[in-house]
Amino acid sequence: MLVVRAEQMNCFKKAALLSFEEEMLAHFSDFAPQMIKSIGIEQTRKVIQLGMDQAAKYGFTYRGPVRFYLEMMLLFGSAFDTDPQYPWAAEILNKQDSGAQMQRAESLYEKALDYQQKVSGPDDTHALAALNRIASLVRHPLTIPAENYISAMLKEIMQIYPQKAAYIGEPALEAIIRKAAAGAQRQQFLTVRGVMLVSLLMLTLGHGCGADPLYPWVNKVLVGQDTVDPGIKLQSLEKQFLEWLEYRLNSV
Repeated sequence: MLVVRAEQMNCFKKAALLSFEEEMLAHFSDFAPQMIKSIGIEQTRKVIQLGMDQAAKYGFTYRGPVRFYLEMMLLFGSAFDTDPQYPWAAEILNKQDSGAQMQRAESLYEKALDYQQKVSGPDDTHALAALNRIASLVRHPLTIPAENYISAMLKEIMQIYPQKAAYIGEPALEAIIRKAAAGAQRQQFLTVRGVMLVSLLMLTLGHGCGADPLYPWVNKVLVGQDTVDPGIKLQSLEKQFLEWLEYRLNSV
């Protein structure tokens, strides 16, 4: 009788995982070529490994649902599952008793498609217009008093990206702004300019952008420059963000 030892099973599992990683690397090169080109193969592997772990927490273990979870990360940021901008994602993912994983993945797909159609627009026209406005705002920061920041930033986002503001609503926008303010304070970005920049980063890249392997340049500035004066660090973050925006806009 054939007996398969535990060591052999582990080898089979590792081989399957490596095969899936290679498949996803090839898929991402077609799905998001500019993004993969900008971060490189090894960084992309980290994204895939992180996504596989996160997907498993929500009961996504089949190839199709895991692949779609990874695509969602590329579209909305690696922490989309907890991002207040996408409450529909958290709702579907956390209701593991509401249906089989294929059914939940289909529900997630339908909501993501609805979001893309209404917020990003055909051929990403709304999203690209918003990125242009964000780039302009980063180049010429707002000059508003700190005590009116929340309401002023809400108003500004509604002008920058009206489709997104209408879709996710003021409570979600305010949650992002408040989270950005807390993050800016931890970095000792104590000016309105600093909070604004972090708010725009989270709005654009997702609320977990500070630790997102999709955007290693953010973490490199925030964590890799701990000894740097906060004002200089803020300038560096601003510069890197503008470079990313220009790269994204010029790659269309």
